Amino acid sequence: MSNDEIIRVMIVDDHKDVRSGLSAFLDAYDDLELVAQADSGENALALCHQNQPDVVLMDLVMPKMNGAEATEALLKCCPETKVIALTSYKEEALVEGALKAGAIGYLLKDVDVDELAEAIRQAHAGKPTLAPEAAQVLIQASRKPYKPGIDLTEREKEVLALLVEG
Repeated sequence: MSNDEIIRVMIVDDHKDVRSGLSAFLDAYDDLELVAQADSGENALALCHQNQPDVVLMDLVMPKMNGAEATEALLKCCPETKVIALTSYKEEALVEGALKAGAIGYLLKDVDVDELAEAIRQAHAGKPTLAPEAAQVLIQASRKPYKPGIDLTEREKEVLALLVEG
């Protein structure tokens, strides 16, 4: 990326005040340009196709289509776009869901503006960024003891029990 390249950003959040705040934040940086705002995952898909943003700031908790679902669908139609999950939540299921859907970053909404700007630049360059809280959640999840059989259906467990009985 050259120093004078403008990074095209789209904001996806169901709260107007959040979109407005993020929009004002982007105006403060010469290398970041807001090209679209969406209030839902569904709208994000249409706007992404029309505006071809480089980076999307994606809220995860939205009605109808959540952020992970929107991320997965968005990356199917716009595979060059990078998605940063930007949320207030750090629950394991949300972190894992966003990353499995293809997000390159996971940040909390209380992130410092300069850190967010740098995360957008890093995402555009193909480099992941995780909030320390999200990294901690993933580390804790990886340390959980594996429970054999947890992924079996009830019927599979019945058959296994019958096999043990002979």
